[in-house]
Amino acid sequence: MSQTIKIDPVTRIEGHARILLDCDDNGQVDEAFFCVNELRGFERILVGMEAHSMPQITARICGVCPTAHHLVAAKALDMAAGVEPPEAAKLLREFMYMGHVIHSHALSLFVLAGPDLVFGLDGDAATQNIVGMVDAEPDLTAKGLRLRSLGQKINETIGGRGIHPVTAVAGGISFKLSDGQFARLQQLTAEAVSLVKELSGKTKDLLFRLFDDNPGLLNDLNVPSWYMGTVQADGLLNFYDGKLRVMDENGTIQTEFASSDYRNFLVERAVSNSYAKEVYFDHGGAEHMYRVSTLARLNVVDGVGTPLAQAEFEEFRRNFDRPCHNAVLQMYAKLIELLYACERADQLINNPALRGDTRVAASFPGGRGGAHIEAPRGTLIHDYEIDEKGIVRAANMIIATQQNTAAINKSLKEGANSLLLESGDDRILNRLEFVVRCYDPCLACSTHAIGRMALDVEVRQNNRIIRKLRRG
Repeated sequence: MSQTIKIDPVTRIEGHARILLDCDDNGQVDEAFFCVNELRGFERILVGMEAHSMPQITARICGVCPTAHHLVAAKALDMAAGVEPPEAAKLLREFMYMGHVIHSHALSLFVLAGPDLVFGLDGDAATQNIVGMVDAEPDLTAKGLRLRSLGQKINETIGGRGIHPVTAVAGGISFKLSDGQFARLQQLTAEAVSLVKELSGKTKDLLFRLFDDNPGLLNDLNVPSWYMGTVQADGLLNFYDGKLRVMDENGTIQTEFASSDYRNFLVERAVSNSYAKEVYFDHGGAEHMYRVSTLARLNVVDGVGTPLAQAEFEEFRRNFDRPCHNAVLQMYAKLIELLYACERADQLINNPALRGDTRVAASFPGGRGGAHIEAPRGTLIHDYEIDEKGIVRAANMIIATQQNTAAINKSLKEGANSLLLESGDDRILNRLEFVVRCYDPCLACSTHAIGRMALDVEVRQNNRIIRKLRRG
Protein backbone atom coordinates (compact mmCIF):
# COMPACT_ATOMS: atom_id res chain seq x y z
CA MET A 1 0.00 0.00 0.00
CA SER A 2 1.24 3.47 -0.80
CA GLN A 3 2.13 5.91 1.96
CA THR A 4 2.63 9.66 2.18
CA ILE A 5 4.85 11.11 4.91
CA LYS A 6 4.66 14.85 5.61
CA ILE A 7 7.09 16.98 7.62
CA ASP A 8 5.62 20.45 8.10
CA PRO A 9 7.52 22.72 8.39
CA VAL A 10 11.26 22.14 8.21
CA THR A 11 13.18 23.98 10.94
CA ARG A 12 16.43 25.99 11.07
CA ILE A 13 16.10 27.22 7.49
CA GLU A 14 15.18 30.65 6.10
CA GLY A 15 11.41 30.55 5.62
CA HIS A 16 8.73 27.90 5.97
CA ALA A 17 8.45 24.63 4.08
CA ARG A 18 7.34 21.04 4.43
CA ILE A 19 8.51 17.67 3.16
CA LEU A 20 6.27 15.08 1.53
CA LEU A 21 7.47 11.54 0.96
CA ASP A 22 5.39 9.24 -1.25
CA CYS A 23 6.13 5.59 -0.54
CA ASP A 24 5.38 2.57 -2.68
CA ASP A 25 3.75 -0.67 -1.51
CA ASN A 26 7.11 -1.92 -0.17
CA GLY A 27 7.71 1.14 1.97
CA GLN A 28 10.39 2.59 -0.29
CA VAL A 29 10.26 6.29 -1.09
CA ASP A 30 9.06 6.61 -4.64
CA GLU A 31 9.01 10.41 -4.79
CA ALA A 32 10.10 13.19 -2.44
CA PHE A 33 8.92 16.80 -2.51
CA PHE A 34 10.34 19.87 -0.82
CA CYS A 35 7.24 22.07 -0.70
CA VAL A 36 7.38 25.82 -0.19
CA ASN A 37 4.30 27.08 1.63
CA GLU A 38 4.63 30.77 0.77
CA LEU A 39 3.48 32.70 -2.29
CA ARG A 40 5.91 35.25 -3.74
CA GLY A 41 4.33 38.31 -5.30
CA PHE A 42 7.29 40.56 -6.00
CA GLU A 43 7.28 40.16 -9.77
CA ARG A 44 3.76 41.58 -9.83
CA ILE A 45 4.43 44.18 -7.13
CA LEU A 46 7.25 45.71 -9.19
CA VAL A 47 5.14 46.33 -12.29
CA GLY A 48 4.38 50.03 -12.59
CA MET A 49 7.20 51.16 -10.29
CA GLU A 50 10.00 53.50 -11.35
CA ALA A 51 13.00 51.51 -12.49
CA HIS A 52 15.53 53.48 -10.47
CA SER A 53 13.86 52.25 -7.25
CA MET A 54 14.50 48.56 -7.99
CA PRO A 55 17.70 48.19 -5.90
CA GLN A 56 15.96 49.59 -2.82
CA ILE A 57 12.62 47.82 -3.32
CA THR A 58 13.93 44.35 -4.17
CA ALA A 59 16.27 44.40 -1.17
CA ARG A 60 13.08 44.02 0.88
CA ILE A 61 12.42 40.58 -0.58
CA CYS A 62 14.56 39.04 2.12
CA GLY A 63 16.17 40.11 5.39
CA VAL A 64 18.86 37.44 5.11
CA CYS A 65 20.21 38.12 1.61
CA PRO A 66 19.02 41.66 0.79
CA THR A 67 22.43 42.70 -0.55
CA ALA A 68 22.27 40.08 -3.29
CA HIS A 69 18.96 41.49 -4.54
CA HIS A 70 20.16 45.09 -4.06
CA LEU A 71 23.27 44.62 -6.19
CA VAL A 72 21.84 42.41 -8.91
CA ALA A 73 19.04 44.94 -9.38
CA ALA A 74 21.62 47.72 -9.78
CA LYS A 75 23.53 45.59 -12.30
CA ALA A 76 20.34 44.97 -14.27
CA LEU A 77 19.68 48.73 -14.34
CA ASP A 78 23.23 49.35 -15.60
CA MET A 79 22.44 47.10 -18.55
CA ALA A 80 19.05 48.71 -19.18
CA ALA A 81 20.64 52.16 -19.16
CA GLY A 82 23.57 51.03 -21.29
CA VAL A 83 26.20 52.34 -18.85
CA GLU A 84 29.40 50.96 -17.35
CA PRO A 85 29.95 51.97 -13.71
CA PRO A 86 33.39 53.41 -12.82
CA GLU A 87 36.02 51.00 -11.53
CA ALA A 88 35.72 52.30 -7.96
CA ALA A 89 31.97 51.68 -8.01
CA LYS A 90 32.41 48.08 -9.13
CA LEU A 91 35.07 47.52 -6.46
CA LEU A 92 32.86 49.04 -3.76
CA ARG A 93 29.91 46.93 -4.84
CA GLU A 94 32.03 43.80 -4.69
CA PHE A 95 33.47 44.85 -1.31
CA MET A 96 29.94 45.39 0.04
CA TYR A 97 29.09 41.96 -1.28
CA MET A 98 32.05 40.25 0.38
CA GLY A 99 30.70 41.61 3.66
CA HIS A 100 27.35 40.07 2.83
CA VAL A 101 28.89 36.68 1.96
CA ILE A 102 30.87 36.71 5.22
CA HIS A 103 27.69 37.50 7.15
CA SER A 104 25.55 34.89 5.38
CA HIS A 105 28.07 32.03 5.39
CA ALA A 106 28.93 32.63 9.05
CA LEU A 107 25.21 32.64 9.90
CA SER A 108 24.72 29.37 8.04
CA LEU A 109 27.77 27.57 9.43
CA PHE A 110 27.68 28.75 13.03
CA VAL A 111 23.96 29.29 13.70
CA LEU A 112 21.76 27.24 11.35
CA ALA A 113 24.07 24.26 10.74
CA GLY A 114 26.20 24.83 13.83
CA PRO A 115 24.14 22.61 16.14
CA ASP A 116 24.48 19.73 13.64
CA LEU A 117 28.25 20.15 13.69
CA VAL A 118 28.56 20.47 17.47
CA PHE A 119 25.96 17.93 18.63
CA GLY A 120 25.69 15.60 15.65
CA LEU A 121 22.45 14.55 14.01
CA ASP A 122 20.92 12.91 17.05
CA GLY A 123 21.40 15.57 19.70
CA ASP A 124 18.80 16.52 22.28
CA ALA A 125 16.27 18.85 20.66
CA ALA A 126 16.25 21.00 23.82
CA THR A 127 19.92 21.94 23.38
CA GLN A 128 20.44 21.51 19.62
CA ASN A 129 20.33 25.24 18.95
CA ILE A 130 22.47 28.35 19.26
CA VAL A 131 21.86 28.52 23.04
CA GLY A 132 23.14 24.98 23.44
CA MET A 133 26.16 25.86 21.31
CA VAL A 134 27.04 28.71 23.67
CA ASP A 135 27.28 26.19 26.51
CA ALA A 136 29.04 23.44 24.54
CA GLU A 137 31.42 25.51 22.38
CA PRO A 138 31.50 29.04 23.81
CA ASP A 139 34.69 30.14 22.02
CA LEU A 140 33.64 28.80 18.61
CA THR A 141 30.17 30.28 18.96
CA ALA A 142 31.34 33.70 20.11
CA LYS A 143 33.92 33.98 17.34
CA GLY A 144 31.51 32.67 14.71
CA LEU A 145 28.93 35.27 15.71
CA ARG A 146 31.61 37.96 15.77
CA LEU A 147 32.66 37.06 12.22
CA ARG A 148 29.04 37.29 11.15
CA SER A 149 28.84 40.73 12.75
CA LEU A 150 32.01 41.90 10.99
CA GLY A 151 30.55 40.94 7.62
CA GLN A 152 27.39 42.86 8.43
CA LYS A 153 29.40 45.93 9.50
CA ILE A 154 31.33 45.88 6.20
CA ASN A 155 28.02 45.64 4.39
CA GLU A 156 26.60 48.52 6.44
CA THR A 157 29.64 50.78 6.01
CA ILE A 158 29.40 50.61 2.22
CA GLY A 159 25.68 49.94 1.80
CA GLY A 160 24.41 52.59 4.21
CA ARG A 161 22.30 50.03 6.05
CA GLY A 162 23.11 46.56 7.33
CA ILE A 163 19.80 44.89 6.50
CA HIS A 164 18.49 46.72 3.44
CA PRO A 165 21.38 48.58 1.74
CA VAL A 166 20.62 51.72 -0.26
CA THR A 167 23.81 52.96 -1.93
CA ALA A 168 23.97 50.92 -5.17
CA VAL A 169 22.25 52.80 -7.98
CA ALA A 170 22.09 52.64 -11.76
CA GLY A 171 25.52 53.75 -12.91
CA GLY A 172 27.46 52.94 -9.75
CA ILE A 173 27.47 53.83 -6.05
CA SER A 174 25.87 56.94 -4.58
CA PHE A 175 28.86 58.09 -2.48
CA LYS A 176 32.65 58.06 -2.25
CA LEU A 177 34.47 56.58 0.73
CA SER A 178 35.51 59.11 3.34
CA ASP A 179 38.80 58.72 5.19
CA GLY A 180 36.88 57.59 8.26
CA GLN A 181 34.93 54.95 6.35
CA PHE A 182 38.11 53.69 4.71
CA ALA A 183 39.85 53.36 8.07
CA ARG A 184 36.81 51.56 9.47
CA LEU A 185 36.83 49.07 6.60
CA GLN A 186 40.54 48.44 7.15
CA GLN A 187 39.86 47.52 10.79
CA LEU A 188 36.86 45.32 10.03
CA THR A 189 38.61 43.46 7.22
CA ALA A 190 41.78 42.82 9.21
CA GLU A 191 39.76 41.37 12.09
CA ALA A 192 37.70 39.21 9.72
CA VAL A 193 40.83 37.71 8.15
CA SER A 194 42.28 36.99 11.59
CA LEU A 195 39.06 35.41 12.86
CA VAL A 196 38.45 33.19 9.85
CA LYS A 197 41.97 31.78 10.22
CA GLU A 198 41.17 30.88 13.83
CA LEU A 199 37.79 29.38 13.03
CA SER A 200 38.58 27.39 9.89
CA GLY A 201 40.55 24.60 11.55
CA LYS A 202 38.02 23.93 14.31
CA THR A 203 35.09 24.11 11.90
CA LYS A 204 36.77 21.68 9.52
CA ASP A 205 37.45 19.27 12.40
CA LEU A 206 33.76 19.35 13.37
CA LEU A 207 32.72 18.75 9.77
CA PHE A 208 34.90 15.69 9.39
CA ARG A 209 33.84 14.35 12.78
CA LEU A 210 30.25 14.58 11.54
CA PHE A 211 31.24 12.62 8.44
CA ASP A 212 33.12 10.01 10.50
CA ASP A 213 30.20 9.56 12.91
CA ASN A 214 27.72 9.27 10.02
CA PRO A 215 29.45 7.44 7.14
CA GLY A 216 26.17 7.15 5.31
CA LEU A 217 26.23 10.89 4.67
CA LEU A 218 29.10 10.54 2.23
CA ASN A 219 27.82 7.28 0.79
CA ASP A 220 24.07 7.82 0.44
CA LEU A 221 23.70 11.43 -0.64
CA ASN A 222 25.59 11.38 -3.93
CA VAL A 223 23.09 12.81 -6.40
CA PRO A 224 24.58 13.37 -9.88
CA SER A 225 23.37 16.55 -11.55
CA TRP A 226 24.50 19.38 -13.77
CA TYR A 227 26.01 22.46 -12.13
CA MET A 228 25.99 26.20 -12.85
CA GLY A 229 28.09 28.98 -11.34
CA THR A 230 30.00 32.14 -12.17
CA VAL A 231 33.57 32.28 -13.41
CA GLN A 232 35.63 35.32 -14.29
CA ALA A 233 37.66 35.42 -17.52
CA ASP A 234 40.50 33.29 -16.12
CA GLY A 235 38.12 30.63 -14.81
CA LEU A 236 38.46 31.66 -11.16
CA LEU A 237 35.64 32.11 -8.66
CA ASN A 238 33.86 35.47 -8.67
CA PHE A 239 30.67 36.26 -6.77
CA TYR A 240 29.99 39.66 -8.29
CA ASP A 241 30.58 39.33 -12.01
CA GLY A 242 31.53 36.99 -14.84
CA LYS A 243 29.93 34.44 -17.15
CA LEU A 244 27.73 31.55 -16.12
CA ARG A 245 29.49 28.25 -16.68
CA VAL A 246 27.56 24.98 -16.89
CA MET A 247 29.06 21.55 -16.19
CA ASP A 248 27.37 18.18 -16.73
CA GLU A 249 27.32 15.29 -14.28
CA ASN A 250 30.52 13.84 -15.76
CA GLY A 251 32.54 17.02 -15.31
CA THR A 252 32.40 18.25 -18.90
CA ILE A 253 31.92 21.99 -19.39
CA GLN A 254 28.90 22.22 -21.66
CA THR A 255 28.61 25.99 -22.16
CA GLU A 256 29.26 29.47 -20.83
CA PHE A 257 26.82 32.32 -21.33
CA ALA A 258 25.94 35.83 -20.20
CA SER A 259 23.06 36.07 -17.75
CA SER A 260 21.14 38.29 -20.17
CA ASP A 261 20.79 35.15 -22.34
CA TYR A 262 19.29 33.01 -19.57
CA ARG A 263 16.00 32.58 -21.44
CA ASN A 264 17.84 30.48 -24.03
CA PHE A 265 18.90 27.96 -21.39
CA LEU A 266 16.74 28.00 -18.25
CA VAL A 267 13.23 26.55 -18.25
CA GLU A 268 10.92 27.55 -15.39
CA ARG A 269 7.99 25.34 -14.54
CA ALA A 270 5.17 25.69 -12.02
CA VAL A 271 4.53 22.59 -9.91
CA SER A 272 1.40 21.49 -8.09
CA ASN A 273 2.91 20.86 -4.65
CA SER A 274 4.85 24.09 -4.08
CA TYR A 275 4.57 27.83 -4.61
CA ALA A 276 8.18 27.88 -5.86
CA LYS A 277 8.74 27.11 -9.53
CA GLU A 278 11.28 24.48 -10.49
CA VAL A 279 13.97 25.35 -13.03
CA TYR A 280 15.76 23.04 -15.48
CA PHE A 281 18.65 23.56 -17.89
CA ASP A 282 17.72 23.14 -21.55
CA HIS A 283 20.63 21.85 -23.63
CA GLY A 284 20.65 19.89 -26.86
CA GLY A 285 16.88 19.54 -26.82
CA ALA A 286 16.82 17.90 -23.38
CA GLU A 287 16.09 19.30 -19.92
CA HIS A 288 18.59 18.58 -17.15
CA MET A 289 18.35 18.85 -13.38
CA TYR A 290 21.06 21.19 -12.19
CA ARG A 291 22.31 22.82 -9.02
CA VAL A 292 23.50 26.29 -8.06
CA SER A 293 25.19 26.44 -4.67
CA THR A 294 28.52 26.52 -2.89
CA LEU A 295 29.16 23.02 -4.25
CA ALA A 296 28.14 24.02 -7.78
CA ARG A 297 30.50 26.98 -7.74
CA LEU A 298 33.46 24.90 -6.59
CA ASN A 299 32.66 22.28 -9.22
CA VAL A 300 32.64 24.69 -12.16
CA VAL A 301 35.56 26.98 -11.29
CA ASP A 302 39.19 26.22 -12.15
CA GLY A 303 40.46 27.83 -8.96
CA VAL A 304 39.59 30.24 -6.17
CA GLY A 305 42.37 32.79 -6.36
CA THR A 306 43.12 33.75 -2.73
CA PRO A 307 45.87 31.86 -0.83
CA LEU A 308 44.07 30.23 2.13
CA ALA A 309 40.92 29.44 0.19
CA GLN A 310 42.90 28.11 -2.77
CA ALA A 311 44.85 25.71 -0.53
CA GLU A 312 41.63 24.41 1.03
CA PHE A 313 40.01 24.21 -2.41
CA GLU A 314 42.86 22.04 -3.70
CA GLU A 315 42.47 19.69 -0.73
CA PHE A 316 38.72 19.55 -1.40
CA ARG A 317 39.39 18.55 -5.02
CA ARG A 318 41.95 15.90 -4.02
CA ASN A 319 39.57 14.29 -1.55
CA PHE A 320 36.24 14.58 -3.36
CA ASP A 321 37.04 14.85 -7.09
CA ARG A 322 35.43 17.04 -9.75
CA PRO A 323 32.51 17.14 -9.95
CA CYS A 324 31.55 16.33 -6.38
CA HIS A 325 27.91 15.30 -6.16
CA ASN A 326 27.40 15.00 -2.40
CA ALA A 327 25.05 17.59 -0.91
CA VAL A 328 26.50 17.33 2.60
CA LEU A 329 29.84 18.65 1.32
CA GLN A 330 28.20 21.98 0.60
CA MET A 331 29.06 22.91 4.19
CA TYR A 332 32.75 22.26 3.48
CA ALA A 333 32.43 24.31 0.28
CA LYS A 334 30.87 27.10 2.35
CA LEU A 335 33.90 27.14 4.66
CA ILE A 336 36.19 27.52 1.63
CA GLU A 337 34.07 30.38 0.33
CA LEU A 338 34.10 32.04 3.76
CA LEU A 339 37.90 32.01 3.63
CA TYR A 340 37.75 33.44 0.12
CA ALA A 341 35.35 36.26 1.03
CA CYS A 342 37.54 37.43 3.92
CA GLU A 343 40.69 37.28 1.81
CA ARG A 344 39.01 38.99 -1.15
CA ALA A 345 37.83 41.81 1.14
CA ASP A 346 41.45 42.23 2.20
CA GLN A 347 42.51 42.47 -1.45
CA LEU A 348 39.83 45.07 -2.14
CA ILE A 349 40.70 47.35 0.79
CA ASN A 350 44.28 47.43 -0.49
CA ASN A 351 43.30 48.36 -4.06
CA PRO A 352 44.05 52.09 -4.64
CA ALA A 353 41.28 52.27 -7.28
CA LEU A 354 38.74 51.90 -4.47
CA ARG A 355 38.92 55.65 -3.78
CA GLY A 356 38.12 56.86 -7.32
CA ASP A 357 34.94 58.22 -8.91
CA THR A 358 31.91 56.09 -8.18
CA ARG A 359 29.04 57.08 -10.46
CA VAL A 360 28.04 57.94 -14.02
CA ALA A 361 24.71 59.35 -15.14
CA ALA A 362 22.09 56.77 -16.11
CA SER A 363 18.69 57.05 -17.78
CA PHE A 364 16.41 54.48 -19.36
CA PRO A 365 15.61 54.76 -23.09
CA GLY A 366 13.28 51.75 -22.92
CA GLY A 367 14.20 48.11 -23.20
CA ARG A 368 15.39 45.24 -21.11
CA GLY A 369 17.91 44.92 -18.29
CA GLY A 370 19.03 41.54 -16.98
CA ALA A 371 21.91 40.54 -14.73
CA HIS A 372 23.03 37.93 -12.22
CA ILE A 373 25.08 37.65 -9.07
CA GLU A 374 26.21 34.66 -7.03
CA ALA A 375 23.96 34.84 -3.99
CA PRO A 376 25.33 32.87 -1.01
CA ARG A 377 22.96 30.02 -1.89
CA GLY A 378 23.60 30.11 -5.65
CA THR A 379 22.98 32.07 -8.83
CA LEU A 380 20.40 34.88 -8.62
CA ILE A 381 18.96 36.50 -11.77
CA HIS A 382 16.90 39.69 -12.09
CA ASP A 383 15.30 40.66 -15.40
CA TYR A 384 13.29 43.84 -16.03
CA GLU A 385 11.37 45.22 -19.00
CA ILE A 386 11.47 49.04 -18.73
CA ASP A 387 9.56 51.50 -20.91
CA GLU A 388 10.82 54.81 -22.31
CA LYS A 389 9.46 56.65 -19.25
CA GLY A 390 11.60 54.53 -16.91
CA ILE A 391 8.68 52.44 -15.61
CA VAL A 392 8.98 48.69 -15.01
CA ARG A 393 6.49 46.86 -17.23
CA ALA A 394 7.55 43.28 -16.45
CA ALA A 395 9.91 41.61 -14.01
CA ASN A 396 11.26 38.13 -13.48
CA MET A 397 13.54 36.72 -10.82
CA ILE A 398 15.14 33.30 -10.73
CA ILE A 399 16.22 32.43 -7.21
CA ALA A 400 18.84 29.88 -6.15
CA THR A 401 16.42 27.78 -4.10
CA GLN A 402 14.08 27.41 -7.08
CA GLN A 403 16.96 26.11 -9.18
CA ASN A 404 17.93 23.65 -6.45
CA THR A 405 14.46 22.29 -5.71
CA ALA A 406 14.68 19.28 -8.03
CA ALA A 407 18.05 18.33 -6.52
CA ILE A 408 16.71 18.79 -2.98
CA ASN A 409 13.88 16.39 -3.86
CA LYS A 410 16.37 13.84 -5.18
CA SER A 411 18.60 14.15 -2.10
CA LEU A 412 15.59 13.72 0.19
CA LYS A 413 14.59 10.58 -1.66
CA GLU A 414 18.08 9.10 -1.34
CA GLY A 415 18.32 9.99 2.34
CA ALA A 416 14.81 8.93 3.27
CA ASN A 417 15.07 5.42 1.87
CA SER A 418 17.70 4.55 4.46
CA LEU A 419 16.21 6.66 7.25
CA LEU A 420 12.75 5.13 7.13
CA LEU A 421 14.24 1.77 8.06
CA GLU A 422 15.35 3.26 11.38
CA SER A 423 13.23 3.55 14.49
CA GLY A 424 12.69 6.79 16.34
CA ASP A 425 10.58 9.65 15.12
CA ASP A 426 13.03 12.38 16.16
CA ARG A 427 15.90 10.61 14.43
CA ILE A 428 14.01 10.51 11.14
CA LEU A 429 12.91 14.14 11.42
CA ASN A 430 16.34 15.45 12.39
CA ARG A 431 18.09 13.73 9.51
CA LEU A 432 15.61 14.67 6.83
CA GLU A 433 15.80 18.27 7.99
CA PHE A 434 19.58 18.02 7.91
CA VAL A 435 19.45 17.01 4.24
CA VAL A 436 17.46 20.15 3.49
CA ARG A 437 19.80 22.35 5.58
CA CYS A 438 22.74 21.16 3.49
CA TYR A 439 21.22 23.25 0.68
CA ASP A 440 20.61 26.17 3.06
CA PRO A 441 17.39 27.15 1.23
CA CYS A 442 16.09 30.69 1.53
CA LEU A 443 12.35 30.54 1.08
CA ALA A 444 11.65 34.21 1.65
CA CYS A 445 13.46 34.69 -1.66
CA SER A 446 12.04 31.79 -3.61
CA THR A 447 8.55 32.90 -2.57
CA HIS A 448 7.16 35.72 -0.46
CA ALA A 449 4.18 35.65 1.88
CA ILE A 450 3.28 34.84 5.47
CA GLY A 451 4.02 31.41 6.96
CA ARG A 452 3.75 29.87 10.41
CA MET A 453 6.04 27.51 12.26
CA ALA A 454 4.98 24.04 13.43
CA LEU A 455 6.12 20.52 12.63
CA ASP A 456 3.74 17.81 11.51
CA VAL A 457 4.62 14.44 10.03
CA GLU A 458 1.90 12.34 8.49
CA VAL A 459 2.21 8.79 7.24
CA ARG A 460 -0.61 7.79 4.93
CA GLN A 461 -1.83 4.67 3.22
CA ASN A 462 -4.45 5.08 0.52
CA ASN A 463 -5.06 8.66 1.67
CA ARG A 464 -5.72 7.52 5.24
CA ILE A 465 -3.47 8.78 8.04
CA ILE A 466 -2.00 5.82 9.91
CA ARG A 467 0.70 7.67 11.81
CA LYS A 468 1.06 11.28 12.89
CA LEU A 469 3.99 12.99 14.55
CA ARG A 470 4.18 16.56 15.76
CA ARG A 471 7.00 18.75 16.99
CA GLY A 472 6.13 21.86 19.00
